[in-house]
Amino acid sequence: MLYLAWRMAAHRVTALLAVACAVLGGAALITTTGVLAESGLRSQLPPGRLGGADVVVAADQEFHPRGDLPIALPERATVPDRLVDRLAALPGVTAAVGDIGFPAALVGARGQVLASADDPRTAGHGWSSTKLLADPRVTGRAPSGAGEVAVTAAAGVAVGARVEVVANGRPATAYRVSAVVDAPGAGVYFADGTASRLAGRGGDGDGDGPRAGTVDLIGLRVDDGAGERVASAVREQVAGTGLEVVTGADRGEAVEPGVGSARSLLILLAGSLAGIVLLITGFVVAGALGVTIAGQRRDLALMRAVGATPKQIRRLAAAQSSVVAAVALVPGVALGYLLAGRFRELLAGRGVLPDELPLALSPLPALATLLLVAAAVQLSARCAAWRTSRRPATEAVAESRSEPRRPSRVRTGAGLLLMLGACVLSAAPLMSRTVLGASATSIAGILAAIGLALSGPALVQRAGAAAAGRLRPGVAAPTWLALANVRDHALRLAGVISPLAMAVVFVLTYTFAQTTVLAATSDDTRGGTLAQYEVTAPALGGLPADTLPAVREVPGVRAAAPVGTTTVVWEYEEFGEPAAESASAMVLGPDTGDVVDLGVTEGGLDRLTGAAVAVSGEAARTRGAGLGERVRLVLGDGTEVDARVVAVYDRGLGFGPVVLSRELAAGHTTTDLDQSVLVRTDGTDAAARGLTALAADRAGLAVASTAPDADSPGADTPPEVWVNLATVVVLLGYLLLSIANKLVAATAQRRAEIAALRLVGTTPRQVRAMMRREAAVVAAAALVSGLLLSALPLALLGQGFLGRPWPAGPAWLLPAVAATVVLTAYVTIELPTRHALRTPPADALRAA
Repeated sequence: MLYLAWRMAAHRVTALLAVACAVLGGAALITTTGVLAESGLRSQLPPGRLGGADVVVAADQEFHPRGDLPIALPERATVPDRLVDRLAALPGVTAAVGDIGFPAALVGARGQVLASADDPRTAGHGWSSTKLLADPRVTGRAPSGAGEVAVTAAAGVAVGARVEVVANGRPATAYRVSAVVDAPGAGVYFADGTASRLAGRGGDGDGDGPRAGTVDLIGLRVDDGAGERVASAVREQVAGTGLEVVTGADRGEAVEPGVGSARSLLILLAGSLAGIVLLITGFVVAGALGVTIAGQRRDLALMRAVGATPKQIRRLAAAQSSVVAAVALVPGVALGYLLAGRFRELLAGRGVLPDELPLALSPLPALATLLLVAAAVQLSARCAAWRTSRRPATEAVAESRSEPRRPSRVRTGAGLLLMLGACVLSAAPLMSRTVLGASATSIAGILAAIGLALSGPALVQRAGAAAAGRLRPGVAAPTWLALANVRDHALRLAGVISPLAMAVVFVLTYTFAQTTVLAATSDDTRGGTLAQYEVTAPALGGLPADTLPAVREVPGVRAAAPVGTTTVVWEYEEFGEPAAESASAMVLGPDTGDVVDLGVTEGGLDRLTGAAVAVSGEAARTRGAGLGERVRLVLGDGTEVDARVVAVYDRGLGFGPVVLSRELAAGHTTTDLDQSVLVRTDGTDAAARGLTALAADRAGLAVASTAPDADSPGADTPPEVWVNLATVVVLLGYLLLSIANKLVAATAQRRAEIAALRLVGTTPRQVRAMMRREAAVVAAAALVSGLLLSALPLALLGQGFLGRPWPAGPAWLLPAVAATVVLTAYVTIELPTRHALRTPPADALRAA
């Protein structure tokens, strides 16, 4: 069977090239998705500043919902400091260090902020944390007393120099540099007592804070060869406390809890890509195989006539397709690994992933790709050969040169049902003004395009018959021939119209869904931000404590309020089942009403004190969280809280589903410093100059306008949007390449038809004119059907998100799509036609 399949494939190279391209592109995309998913599950950061620790004890930075994947918790959870002495007493432990991290930044002589660490929010540590560094090169001695500090070599400061340090929101204070530390992840090191006081962990007066009596993690150094034994003993010590014991490559997780969020994003991204990639790959592969096997109907029918059974015919078609797929799979998988690397670079460049987070590479994505593609090829080939294999031998031979006169009613009905289901799914944005609701738009468009592929032959046949029936008697011969082909070869024509229409639908729905959500989010944010300016201090790890009073004293400032962000996990019931969702949450106080307008419809932000939250109207409606209700949340460090809803607001798309009170979030973020201050002024230039002067006078402060930057319209675009648009480009390239190969193959298979026309007197010019008219029909039908299938989902998307029946997006996209479709249809039909015309008609008929 394989030998026969190979011989058949050798005589249909042009047609099978479309299958090879479809399989190659599909394998690359599926492999890329698999690599991203595996990296989200297995990738690890380098240990960084914990490279010298053999065993690390830290809090679990994941929330584990029932029946679902863990959810990363990006805010640092703490460990009781009393555990340090207990672990230090274990046999084999040579050093036990309770590590704490807090905001710290070095200020140079000219007021500039010097490099101190990768993350200024946790750059400050006690000197004992240097024991956890991997082979540190220390010049100088340990800090002694409250006036000395050790700094990283990256700061470019020499031993004995004097520097100012802004530590944990306190005013800049002068210190003498006692040591310079050169090691990966090194930061700013204080005497242990000073570090404990600055971080608010000492529990005595000035050092008292919401996290007093805790450390961020505990690092242990052990005797040579005692690592596993000590790790087991430590696990026994912390059993039942919720703490984790990590060694080896897992230590990177403890350095930066936020990396768990980045890995979760990879899993979500791979999950969202998987559905659309599998749909498009299956559609393209099935279409390419349909065209290829349609060109072999005569060969298969003759084999039926000489005694081949229906099962053998289907096995032969599947074997032939599998041979081609096997050839294309290897380069496709290799291309997928390369594409995954480029995709990771894109994510890291846009700040979505840490630069240090590598991809996890293994054979698993390749194996999954092999199984999925092989299954798709086998199923598609058997389905394409089903009709020919089931027909009686004489009927199969008679039908091998023509198409069935009546398209399958089951196929047509299934296609119409899919399009009807797509219309129902299109209404999701009306019921849910969320990103999830918007994602239904592109899925509805793809389902409608698949429905068109199934019902297309019947629709094309009826449209062709109606057009041919209205032709005037004097119509040109090429036009008459073109419309006759449309009517009599509806299956063939629908096979090339459907993928082009899918490309139109995919580009329009996927792109406009992104831009519409972005426009609606911007409208919410712009309409709800009353402040004209925002004061931040990213280089300091947070705003110093005296920033807010100083801002309020600037002449012309009418209102100023601190604003923070964190992450919460909201537990609720959905269809009677427990569910949990991670979301970004703003942290506001009761005095923010003058700088932020959330569009409150019930309650008021003035009640946002204590264990209180405000929720969006969408969340209130779908999660039973109306005014006065109690909601159960898991804060960013894993603390479970029960809060009362004191306000419901409309602008949830721009400000998130939940807003926390400052008291509720206190002590549950990596740093309790304010991240920004929103400022509303009287609008005068004097007020703006006053804020600018304040920022210039204080190291690390920055003032920015809250208005969109007209000179950089894409500057505020979330990185996820760029990632999604890059995905659109890659998938569109795959679609267009596969469509082009399919059109070339379909046209090349008409050599016998073109030769017959020439033998009865049709000139080459008339043949080219006929084919150009068919190309025009293909392009027009693909554009019209694609626009019609996109119209309802996009109209409902615009109505649900913008209050108007059209989406937001670039106006040039429609003409660009139209030009691409017309060019693709023309080139891929014109070139094979010209090639076929170079062959003498008699030779073409003998070779057919």
